[in-house]
Amino acid sequence: MPFRRGNDAKRRWRLSAKLLIAASVATVLGFSAVCVGVMFDMRRGEEQLARRTLENLASGIEADISRNIELYDLSLRAVASNLEMPEIRNVSKELRQLILFDHAATAKHFGAIQVFDSKGNLTIDAASLDPRPENRSDEEYFAIQRDHPDAGLYISRPMLHRGAYAIVLSRRIVGEDGGFLGVVVGSIRFSYFHDLFDRLTLMPGDTITVLRNDRTIIMRTPFDLDVIGRNLAEQLDWQAANLKVGGAFSGKGPVDDTPRLYVRRSGTGPLYVVVGKPLEAVFNLWRTEAIRIGAIMAFLILFVLSATLVLAREIVRRADAEDKLEELATTDALTGLKNRRKFDGEIDREWRRAGRHGQPVALLMIDADHFKAYNDTYGHQAGDQVLVGIAICISDAVRRAGDCPARFGGEEFAVLLPNMTALEALNLAETIRGKVQQWCEGELITTVSIGVASMRPVAGQQWSDLIEAADKALYAAKANGRNQSVLATVPKIALVA
Repeated sequence: MPFRRGNDAKRRWRLSAKLLIAASVATVLGFSAVCVGVMFDMRRGEEQLARRTLENLASGIEADISRNIELYDLSLRAVASNLEMPEIRNVSKELRQLILFDHAATAKHFGAIQVFDSKGNLTIDAASLDPRPENRSDEEYFAIQRDHPDAGLYISRPMLHRGAYAIVLSRRIVGEDGGFLGVVVGSIRFSYFHDLFDRLTLMPGDTITVLRNDRTIIMRTPFDLDVIGRNLAEQLDWQAANLKVGGAFSGKGPVDDTPRLYVRRSGTGPLYVVVGKPLEAVFNLWRTEAIRIGAIMAFLILFVLSATLVLAREIVRRADAEDKLEELATTDALTGLKNRRKFDGEIDREWRRAGRHGQPVALLMIDADHFKAYNDTYGHQAGDQVLVGIAICISDAVRRAGDCPARFGGEEFAVLLPNMTALEALNLAETIRGKVQQWCEGELITTVSIGVASMRPVAGQQWSDLIEAADKALYAAKANGRNQSVLATVPKIALVA
């Protein structure tokens, strides 16, 4: 019914406001989660793109280095092989130079090939027919070839060789009996690496590091002599597992504290290449997009939440306004009790409920005695005060939450008492009558007469029958002299003083 909305309607409105807020928050969280997921996908995409770019760069550099080392190594092998021929000792120096070095690889960055005997003495030099005396027996590359027959091509640490920084390549010379006859040595100057790296377009902070398989740094750009020759295997704060063959690593490297994305190529040759790019540069574009999208999302979230709060507040305000309208529509303005419209709705609802559950419904009809004479004598304002006082006495006596005291009309009041027997209702009526009699004092004493009725609804009965029975009991109380309570019986009315 329209007049029964009350607290139920208020609860529905407040629930709607909460659901609106919850739905908005859930929507915001959902879109935020999607946005965060997309941003992380973009970040992974930027990292993968940078990794592929660095892999291609490292592959190109490593291929160039490996090709030059292989060409130079072929020359060293040819010299070592030709020296094994007995006839080479009997030819002239000019012819020997021609046989040994005619097909040797030459380039501006390659040093002249030299041959040292088993004691480390220089015997043949591609740059001179009469080389000056030298002894390199104390060099690492000589000792390695002398003491390790299976050393193969050995690349030394970066060193000062023949007036220039270079790496020395060496191969063992063996006799027919497999004995050690000496070492053939060549060098690749650092100028080769400088020239190679200068051809590349590198961004600030980018690094290229060429390492030996034992993790000795052969060359690095930016160039730093303090770093060249360092063996990373001896560095405790850096583990080889951080950068596996063909893998990538993000974080601080072994040389400086700048976080980078490092990529290592295959490492199948004697040297391998590691290329690094600062993470700040890798994610610079992504960071710009993330800030832009984040700002847009923050604005949208703020807008949605603000709009939601405004709508929720309006819903609550509407609920409060409807509560006030409901109260005005169902409350008697003078006494504060329920009005006739609200009372009719309540008695209809309780009558139906009592009929379903077989419970009694009691009703008190209360009328002020001699009210017209009091009103005419003392005026309408005094009469209104009497009605308010009677309403207060009724409210003070009626305690249960389901009871409904109402102003029925004029000086007449009604109290609906669900699930109350006739005797309980009669006792309550007497309590109300006593309170009114105790409260009303003056030249003209005002009392009340009360009609009491209680029924268990059965088929064919209407709640109007209950009102009629209580009304008849009220008339009987007035006919008997007023200021008393009368209990109605159905169909016969019994008068009880």
